[in-house]
Amino acid sequence: MKFCIADSFQSALSRLPAQEQKAVKETVFDLQMNPAAPGLQFHRIDKSKDPNFWSMRVSSDIRLVIHKTKDSFLLCYVDHHDDAYSWAERRRIEAHPTTGAAQIVEVRERVQEVIIRKHVEGPEPVRSVRPVQQPLFPGISDQELLSYGVPLDWIDDAKAATEDTIFDIAEHLPREAAEALLELAVGAKPQMPTPVLVPANPFEHPDAQRRFRVMEDVDELKRAIEFPWDQWTVFLHPSQRQVVEQSFSGPARVSGSAGTGKTVVALHRAANILKRAPQARLLLTTFSLPLANALEGKLRILTGADKGIVPRVTVLPFKGVAYELFTLAYGHHPRAATEDQIRGALKTAATEASLTGFTPRFLASEWLNIVDAWQLASLEAYQGVSRLGRKARLGIKQREKLWPVFVRARQIIEAQGLLTWPSIFGKVTEHFAQRDSKPFTHAVVDEAQDLAVPELRMLAAITPDGPDALFFAGDLGQRIFQEPFSWKALGVDIRGRSRTLKVNYRTSHQIRQAADGLLPKVVLDVDQNEQDRRGTVSVFNGPDPEIQTFADAGRETKGVADWIKAAVAHGIAPAEIGIFVRSNDQRARARAAVKAAGHTQLELSERLEQPQGRIAIGTMHLAKGLEYKAVVVMACDDDVLPLQERIETVADESELDEVHETERNLFYVACTRARDRLLVSGVQPASEFFADFASRQT
Repeated sequence: MKFCIADSFQSALSRLPAQEQKAVKETVFDLQMNPAAPGLQFHRIDKSKDPNFWSMRVSSDIRLVIHKTKDSFLLCYVDHHDDAYSWAERRRIEAHPTTGAAQIVEVRERVQEVIIRKHVEGPEPVRSVRPVQQPLFPGISDQELLSYGVPLDWIDDAKAATEDTIFDIAEHLPREAAEALLELAVGAKPQMPTPVLVPANPFEHPDAQRRFRVMEDVDELKRAIEFPWDQWTVFLHPSQRQVVEQSFSGPARVSGSAGTGKTVVALHRAANILKRAPQARLLLTTFSLPLANALEGKLRILTGADKGIVPRVTVLPFKGVAYELFTLAYGHHPRAATEDQIRGALKTAATEASLTGFTPRFLASEWLNIVDAWQLASLEAYQGVSRLGRKARLGIKQREKLWPVFVRARQIIEAQGLLTWPSIFGKVTEHFAQRDSKPFTHAVVDEAQDLAVPELRMLAAITPDGPDALFFAGDLGQRIFQEPFSWKALGVDIRGRSRTLKVNYRTSHQIRQAADGLLPKVVLDVDQNEQDRRGTVSVFNGPDPEIQTFADAGRETKGVADWIKAAVAHGIAPAEIGIFVRSNDQRARARAAVKAAGHTQLELSERLEQPQGRIAIGTMHLAKGLEYKAVVVMACDDDVLPLQERIETVADESELDEVHETERNLFYVACTRARDRLLVSGVQPASEFFADFASRQT
C-alpha cells in the first residue's frame, strides 16, 4: 500500500493553528502505521465528482481529505469540516489525457465565477470606461493547450484569457498549465512537454512529482509534515529535478533570476550526491557565515536523521573553508590583514620608493583587483596579466615602476605575521593543487556570482577533476562584491553545462517585473555563457510595488510608518516585514520609521536571529538569502544609491562602471526579497535607479 502526500495538503496544514496541526500530524502517523486501524473514521464524500475522495476525522471539526484506492492513500487536504468537504467537492484527481500526468483538477462547473482581484489602497478610485480587452492567445488551438497540461474543463477559459484575467484563471489550473500560460502571456514559448503515451503510473510523470510524493517511510513523512512551509524539501519543479539528478561531465552551473530556486537545486543536488555516493566527502559553501548557517539548517531538514550523511558534509563560507584547510595544511591558524593594515603597507612602500604619479586610491585598487587577487609573484607575471575591463592601461615602464612597491608592501604585511585573504586562499591552493588526495570529492557552491579569483582557484584545487565534482548556483544579476573575470582561464569551464531556471516562486509578478527593469534582459559572463532573463514567470499575482519620494527625511519616516501600518492591517505580521537601507549610516532612518509605526526592530547582522514579532532592519548586503512578505527599501537618496563614497574612491572609468553595476545589482537584491508587497522610497532628488525600476511596471 503506497502512502502519498500532495502539496495541497502541506499548504493547507501550514494554515492551521499549532494545536490543530499537532492533532493532524498524530492522525496522519497513525494512518501510515496502520491504515486498517479500527479507530480511524472514514466517510465517503458523496458530493464529490471523484468517487475516491474520502474524509477522515481528526477532531470534532477537523477533517483530512484522502484520495483512497485499493493500492494507495493520498493525503490531499485538511481543514475544518465544511471547508474540507467544499474543497473535495470542487476537485477530482485524474491523468491528463495528453500529457499523462496525474493532476488535481478543479471542476469547472463547481467554480461559480473567476473573480478579478483588484488591490485598492485608500479611497475607492473613480471608475472609468475601459476598452474591451482582447484575448491574450488568439488562434491558439485546443491541442496546444492540452499539450501544456490545461485540463479539458478549462480550455475555453484559457482561450478567453485577457491581461486582467490571466492570473485569476491560472490560480485554478495545475502548475504546469499555469506556468505555460504565463510564459505565453509574456511573449515566451513554453517548452513542449514530452507526452507520456502509455503511463504505467501517472504519479511518476515529472509534472506529477512536483505535487505528489510517495512517502517511503515514517521518517520521510515526518520531515514532509514537520516543515510544511518548506515545500522545497518535498516537491521540485521538473526543470529543477532535471538539474538535481543530471550527471555533468565537468563543472556545471545553474542560474536564474531571484526567487527561481537556485539554492533549492543546490541543496537537493548536495543531498542527492551524499545519498548516491556513500564515500562522498562534500563541501557546501557560500560567501557569508549567515548564509552558510542557513544552508546547513536546510540540508539537515532535507536529509533528516540520516546519521551517515552529516559526518560527510562540511558547510562553511569561502573564508571559513580557507581558514580550516590552511590550518590543516600548515599546522597553525592564519592571521588575516585588515584593510587599514594593507593600505598602510602600500603607503609605506610607496613612500620608501619615492613613487610619484599614482594616487593611493589607484595603488589600493591595483593591489586589490590585480596583484593580490591574481597572487602575482613576479614582474613578468604582472606584465602579462589580463587587465579585463580596466581602462587605466599601464605600459611596461609604468609596471616596472609599480612592481617594487607591491613587493615591498607584501614584505611589510608578512613581517607582521599577517597574510591577505587572497594569500591565504593562494597558499591553500598551492598546497592541495598537486596532491592526488583532495579534501573533498564534491563541492556545491551557492551565490557563486560572488566568487573571486582566489576562491575559485581554491575550489578547483581542493576537489578532483572529473564528473560532478564542482557545481555552482548563482545569478549574474546579483553580483555585488567581485569584479568579473574568466572562469575558463582558471580551468573551470562550464560551457555547455550551464542551465537557467525560469519559474519564480518567491516574488509576485508585479514586483519581479519592476525589479527586472534594473537589469539587462540577457547577461553574459566573461566566457560568453549566457543567462537569459527573458521568459521568467512568477506564479502568483500581487499589488504593484510603490515608489514614494519625500521632501525630507521626516516626511519619509511618516510615509514609511503609514505603509507599515497598512501592511499590518492587511494581515502581514511584523516579523514578515523587512526594511533595507544602503549602509549603516541610514539605519537610523529605518529605526525611526519602525518606531513611528508602533513596532520594535530586529537589527540584522552577520548572526541570524529569530524575528520574534519584530520588524527586521538591515543593510542591502545583508538581504541576500532572506525573504519577507513585505519589504521597504528606504533612504534611497541620489547620493546614497549609488553610494557617493564608492564613487569618490574609483581609480578609473571602468571602476566607475563597475560601481554603478554592483550598486544597481544591490538594489535589485533588496527589492526581490519581497514576496507580496514592496515600497521603495527616498528623499528628493531620489536615486537615479528609480527611473528604470518604474519603467517596467504595468
